[in-house]
Amino acid sequence: MDRGFAVAGSLSAFVAVLAGAFGAHALRQRLPSDLLAAFETAARYQMYHALALLFVAWAATHWPAPATPVRVAGMLFVGGTVLFSGSLYLLALTGARWWGAVTPLGGVLLLAGWLVLAVGIWRR
Repeated sequence: MDRGFAVAGSLSAFVAVLAGAFGAHALRQRLPSDLLAAFETAARYQMYHALALLFVAWAATHWPAPATPVRVAGMLFVGGTVLFSGSLYLLALTGARWWGAVTPLGGVLLLAGWLVLAVGIWRR
């Protein structure tokens, strides 16, 4: 599972860089400023949490007992990124504003991930 978090973090960082470049070069002239800002926020938060996943993989390997909260944090980061960044990407690309209702659910998962990670580090 620890290798899985490292792979997920690496791939997520790849997608975040790709999305950032796509937003900067292909979408800048095509999207209204509010939707472009949402797209850029999605890419930025995806990168933050890609790096967090790499840290989770490292922490679970170097602090093996008890690593369960650290691994739970990783799962929360994955789910939160999919919901938070994914909903913002879809909102920006489709213009369907209802995707904005999904974004806070992802945000809650990301926040929970950081709290659970803190507990896991504290309890190591």
